[in-house]
Amino acid sequence: QLQASGGGLVQAGNPLTLSCAVSGLRFSDWPMGWFRQVPGKEREFVARINRNGGDIDYASSVKGRFTISRDNAKGLMLLRMNSLKPADTAVYYCVANRGSTWHRATIDYWGEGTQVTVSS
Repeated sequence: QLQASGGGLVQAGNPLTLSCAVSGLRFSDWPMGWFRQVPGKEREFVARINRNGGDIDYASSVKGRFTISRDNAKGLMLLRMNSLKPADTAVYYCVANRGSTWHRATIDYWGEGTQVTVSS
Protein backbone atom coordinates (compact mmCIF):
# COMPACT_ATOMS: atom_id res chain seq x y z
CA GLN A 1 0.00 0.00 0.00
CA LEU A 2 1.02 3.55 -0.70
CA GLN A 3 -0.25 6.28 1.58
CA ALA A 4 0.22 9.93 0.71
CA SER A 5 -0.11 12.61 3.36
CA GLY A 6 0.75 16.23 4.01
CA GLY A 7 -1.77 17.93 1.77
CA GLY A 8 -3.69 20.97 2.85
CA LEU A 9 -4.53 24.59 2.17
CA VAL A 10 -1.60 26.93 1.59
CA GLN A 11 -1.20 30.46 0.29
CA ALA A 12 0.50 31.02 -3.03
CA GLY A 13 4.24 31.36 -2.68
CA ASN A 14 4.43 29.22 0.43
CA PRO A 15 5.91 25.71 0.63
CA LEU A 16 4.36 22.37 1.42
CA THR A 17 5.86 18.91 1.75
CA LEU A 18 4.03 15.72 0.86
CA SER A 19 5.01 12.32 2.20
CA CYS A 20 4.39 8.84 0.87
CA ALA A 21 4.71 5.83 3.14
CA VAL A 22 4.94 2.39 1.59
CA SER A 23 3.98 -0.98 3.03
CA GLY A 24 3.66 -4.37 1.45
CA LEU A 25 6.36 -3.60 -1.11
CA ARG A 26 10.09 -3.71 -0.76
CA PHE A 27 10.47 0.04 -1.02
CA SER A 28 14.08 0.06 -2.17
CA ASP A 29 13.19 -2.15 -5.16
CA TRP A 30 10.73 0.33 -6.62
CA PRO A 31 11.13 3.53 -8.57
CA MET A 32 8.67 5.99 -7.08
CA GLY A 33 6.89 9.09 -8.24
CA TRP A 34 4.05 11.57 -8.00
CA PHE A 35 1.09 12.35 -10.23
CA ARG A 36 -1.62 14.93 -9.74
CA GLN A 37 -5.16 15.43 -10.94
CA VAL A 38 -7.45 18.40 -11.23
CA PRO A 39 -11.19 17.66 -11.45
CA GLY A 40 -12.21 17.24 -15.06
CA LYS A 41 -8.66 16.67 -16.26
CA GLU A 42 -6.44 13.64 -16.72
CA ARG A 43 -3.90 12.68 -14.09
CA GLU A 44 -0.56 14.16 -14.99
CA PHE A 45 2.99 13.23 -14.19
CA VAL A 46 4.75 15.41 -11.63
CA ALA A 47 8.04 13.77 -10.68
CA ARG A 48 9.82 10.45 -10.41
CA ILE A 49 12.88 9.08 -8.65
CA ASN A 50 14.71 5.87 -9.30
CA ARG A 51 15.50 3.24 -6.69
CA ASN A 52 18.65 4.81 -5.28
CA GLY A 53 17.73 8.44 -5.87
CA GLY A 54 20.37 8.97 -8.51
CA ASP A 55 18.00 9.57 -11.40
CA ILE A 56 15.23 12.14 -11.05
CA ASP A 57 12.83 13.71 -13.53
CA TYR A 58 10.24 16.46 -13.23
CA ALA A 59 7.39 17.79 -15.29
CA SER A 60 8.36 21.08 -16.85
CA SER A 61 5.58 22.83 -14.92
CA VAL A 62 7.21 22.04 -11.56
CA LYS A 63 10.91 21.89 -12.41
CA GLY A 64 12.89 24.24 -10.23
CA ARG A 65 10.11 24.49 -7.63
CA PHE A 66 9.49 20.90 -6.55
CA THR A 67 12.03 18.45 -5.14
CA ILE A 68 11.46 14.71 -4.91
CA SER A 69 13.50 12.59 -2.53
CA ARG A 70 13.42 9.23 -0.84
CA ASP A 71 14.75 7.51 2.26
CA ASN A 72 15.04 3.80 1.58
CA ALA A 73 15.85 3.01 5.20
CA LYS A 74 12.55 4.53 6.30
CA GLY A 75 10.48 3.47 3.30
CA LEU A 76 9.50 7.08 2.74
CA MET A 77 9.27 9.37 -0.26
CA LEU A 78 8.89 13.14 -0.06
CA LEU A 79 7.81 15.89 -2.43
CA ARG A 80 8.95 19.32 -1.32
CA MET A 81 6.88 21.94 -3.12
CA ASN A 82 8.16 25.50 -3.08
CA SER A 83 6.73 28.66 -4.62
CA LEU A 84 3.32 27.10 -4.91
CA LYS A 85 0.85 28.54 -7.40
CA PRO A 86 -2.94 28.25 -7.61
CA ALA A 87 -2.33 26.13 -10.72
CA ASP A 88 -0.70 23.52 -8.46
CA THR A 89 -4.05 22.88 -6.79
CA ALA A 90 -4.84 19.19 -7.31
CA VAL A 91 -5.10 15.81 -5.69
CA TYR A 92 -1.58 14.41 -5.49
CA TYR A 93 -0.95 10.68 -5.80
CA CYS A 94 2.17 8.75 -4.96
CA VAL A 95 2.99 5.84 -7.25
CA ALA A 96 5.36 2.92 -7.55
CA ASN A 97 6.36 1.89 -11.04
CA ARG A 98 8.88 -0.49 -12.57
CA GLY A 99 7.74 0.08 -16.12
CA SER A 100 9.80 1.90 -18.69
CA THR A 101 7.13 4.54 -19.18
CA TRP A 102 5.54 6.90 -16.70
CA HIS A 103 2.18 7.27 -18.37
CA ARG A 104 -0.86 7.21 -16.08
CA ALA A 105 -2.20 4.11 -17.88
CA THR A 106 0.86 2.00 -17.17
CA ILE A 107 1.68 2.76 -13.53
CA ASP A 108 1.99 -0.36 -11.39
CA TYR A 109 0.69 0.91 -8.05
CA TRP A 110 -1.27 3.98 -7.01
CA GLY A 111 -1.74 5.32 -3.54
CA GLU A 112 -4.68 7.24 -2.18
CA GLY A 113 -4.43 10.90 -3.04
CA THR A 114 -3.95 13.90 -0.83
CA GLN A 115 -5.56 17.24 -1.66
CA VAL A 116 -3.38 20.30 -2.12
CA THR A 117 -5.16 23.62 -2.42
CA VAL A 118 -3.21 26.79 -3.17
CA SER A 119 -5.04 30.04 -2.57
CA SER A 120 -4.15 33.25 -4.37
